[in-house]
Amino acid sequence: MDAEQLIETIRPLVDDGEVPGAVVGVLHGNHRSVAAVGQTEPGGTVAMPVNAVMRISSNTKPMVAAVALLLVQDGVLNLDDTVEKFVPELTGRRVLRQLDGALEETVPAQRSMTIADLLTMRMGFGFVFESTCPTVEAAAAAGLGFGPPDPSRTLEPSDWVTRFAALPLLEQPGTVWRYELAYALLGVVLSRAAESPLDVLMRERLFTSLAMFQTGFVASPRHLVPAFAQSENGLVRFDSALDSRWSTPPAFPDARGGLVSTVSDMLRFARMLLNNGGGLLSPESAAAMTSDQLTAEQRSGPSAQAFLDGGGWGYGVGITNGEFGRRYGWGGGLGTLWYSWPEHDVAVALMTQVLPPSTALFDAFTNATEATLRSS
Repeated sequence: MDAEQLIETIRPLVDDGEVPGAVVGVLHGNHRSVAAVGQTEPGGTVAMPVNAVMRISSNTKPMVAAVALLLVQDGVLNLDDTVEKFVPELTGRRVLRQLDGALEETVPAQRSMTIADLLTMRMGFGFVFESTCPTVEAAAAAGLGFGPPDPSRTLEPSDWVTRFAALPLLEQPGTVWRYELAYALLGVVLSRAAESPLDVLMRERLFTSLAMFQTGFVASPRHLVPAFAQSENGLVRFDSALDSRWSTPPAFPDARGGLVSTVSDMLRFARMLLNNGGGLLSPESAAAMTSDQLTAEQRSGPSAQAFLDGGGWGYGVGITNGEFGRRYGWGGGLGTLWYSWPEHDVAVALMTQVLPPSTALFDAFTNATEATLRSS
C-alpha cells in the first residue's frame, strides 16, 4: 500500500469539486509515502503541496491525550485525580435534574470529575442531540465554544473556566459520553498541572520529541493553505493563508481542535503509537490510549451514536473492531482523518481543508484503504 495508490481512489472526487485538493500519507511497515492531488483552492492554479500545513481541528485531541498520559507517567497527575485539584473553581459541581430543565433545577454531583473523565469525555457536559437544553444554549452564548475552531477568540483560559463554572453539569460525572468540551477543560488542567502554557507543553513534551516541527497552535504562512466552508453557493473561504487566524498565538490554546500540522507529522505521531509508544509513551499507556474505555450503555447514547457510530472511545481516539481487527484514530471537522490498524502495522492520513468534511471523500478513502488490506 502506498499514498499514490490511495490518491487515485479519491482523485475523481477531487476532480468533481468535493474538495480543492488533498494530501494522503501512508505508513505500511517500514514504508512511508506521501502524495497530493488537486489545488490549494477552488479553481486555483497552485498545486496542493505534499508538505501543506493544515488546520487539523479534532485531530488535536489524540495529541493532547498523549501529553496527558506523559504527565501521568511522570507522576505530575493521576488518572483518578479530581479536576478540582488543579481547577478549584469547579469545586461543588451541581447537575441538572433533566436535560431540558432550567439551569436552577439541579442536584449535587455524586462525585468529582476526574482526569480520566476528561480523557474519555465523560465529565458530564457536551453536545446534546436528544432534546433542547437551555444549559447548552447558555454555554454557547457564554462563548465556551460549540462550533469550528477559532483561535481569534480572546477568551483567556481562566475566563473560560469562570464561565464554565457558572453552569451546572448535564449528567453525573463518569456516566455519559458527550462530545467535546471535556478537552477544552483538559487543556487547562494540563497547563496548570505542568505549570506551563499548553502550547509550550505540547511542543516540549510531544512535538520536539517526535520531530513534529510543523505542528503547533501557530502556523507559518509559508506552507499554510487556505480553508473553506461548504455553502449553498459552493465553497466559500473560511480562513486565509497569508492573514490566517492561525498566524498569531491564541489567547486560549484550544485542546479540542486548535492545532495545525502536516501529513508527515501526523504519520510521525501514528508511528509512535504503532510502535507501542515508541519509547515516549510506555507500552501500557499506548495500549490504554488505543483501547475502548466505554461501557455498552455509553456507546449507545445519542452523542456517542452521532460521533462514534457504534464504536468506542479510548483516550482521544475512536475505536472500532471489524474485519481487519482493531482500528483506532479520529477525524477533524475541517477535513482531516487518521486511522491506524495495529494488527497490520498500517496507518493512513487524509488531509483536506473543507468544513464540514466530505463524507463521500472520507468513505472512499477508508474503503479503499480497507480494500487494500483485504488484498494484502
